[in-house]
Amino acid sequence: TQILIFNIFVNLLVNFLQGLRSNIPSESPTIFFATPTKLVSESNAPVEYMGANKVPDLQRIFQASEEIPVHLKRGVSDRLLYRTTMALTVGGALYCLVALYIAAQPKNK
Repeated sequence: TQILIFNIFVNLLVNFLQGLRSNIPSESPTIFFATPTKLVSESNAPVEYMGANKVPDLQRIFQASEEIPVHLKRGVSDRLLYRTTMALTVGGALYCLVALYIAAQPKNK
């Protein structure tokens, strides 16, 4: 039994040390952003990308110095999401309190 425990310990130690080993790949990873949707042929055809860069537009919206909180800057959809989240949060908290109250009541025999 001592040999079995020792073997298990050694196996765990080896697995732990292998997990600490650096697993850096030798080749660079593939690029996900701004990859063409179509393969570029050997001719010098223009590359068609997946979509336009929306980051500058969103930066302009969110960095504007207005009195609106950042989580409500994009209009009606943000307000709807915020209010729905708050309603679910308050409702869930009330549901938990009711469940705790019911669970705290002694059972009648």
